Amino acid sequence: MTIQIGNAPCSWGVEFASDPRNPDWQTVLKQCAAAGYKGIELGPVGFMPEDPAVLGEALEENGLELIGGVVFRAFHDASQWDNVMDGAVRTCKALTAHGAKHLVLIDSISPRRAPTAGRASEAEQMDQAEWSAFRDRIATVAKMGAEEYGLTVGMHAHAAGFIDFEPELERLLDEVDEKILKICFDTGHHSYAGFDPVAFMKRHIDRISYMHFKDINPDIKAASIANRTGFYDACGQGIFCNLGDGDVDFPAVRQILLDAGFEGWCTVEQDCDPLLDPDPVGDAKANRDYLQSIGF
Repeated sequence: MTIQIGNAPCSWGVEFASDPRNPDWQTVLKQCAAAGYKGIELGPVGFMPEDPAVLGEALEENGLELIGGVVFRAFHDASQWDNVMDGAVRTCKALTAHGAKHLVLIDSISPRRAPTAGRASEAEQMDQAEWSAFRDRIATVAKMGAEEYGLTVGMHAHAAGFIDFEPELERLLDEVDEKILKICFDTGHHSYAGFDPVAFMKRHIDRISYMHFKDINPDIKAASIANRTGFYDACGQGIFCNLGDGDVDFPAVRQILLDAGFEGWCTVEQDCDPLLDPDPVGDAKANRDYLQSIGF
């Protein structure tokens, strides 16, 4: 089993490129490398330089490989299609410029879904026509990424979007060709949604092309769901804890990957508030140490 462990700018609180609270991109690269990682995700397109020469030089200086990038935009909102495509095309170009492999698609947080994050039985559902158009928008970007740019495209379920709960992800996978759409599996978001990450992995390991390692504090999760806490507020409260401190069974995750002969990148993502996490580099080191302690 050849698995490489990377990290991502969201572990430094970077969710949106224009957020004035973000640390500078050079700091993120330096601290990621200092914490013991050999790869990093792009973060929201525009956070890191889109000039390949500038970013390429910085990656080389820090001994980092660019792993992939995320399109975290409103696939659920037809009026936002131009914005979705802007993010998708720019991300694809940035990834291919540096030889990165993974394009990750995430339906961003919807006001219609935010109050029921973690509450599958209460969540509003799209009608058939809306779902079909939503699915087709995802498939369009997946096809572009796979066929025009040669990327491995994975769908990532995310709290408070319209691909949040396990049945929604499985429905999408049933309706979109596996040749263009695989799974970027996030252990923490799956737990946040109220489902068992290990059980899902056992059923779908053949379609999982990329992993996001995230752990979740069960007490904060329960309180966030009970209080209908917003996703970013929950992040600020520490819902995503250091790996090994939450309810995700990472030794079991490792065993499933080992049994399947999984090869490639697994990326740590510890979503946090950039102003409220006092020690992101310390957390990054602790997460790398934990993974090493269980055989990664």
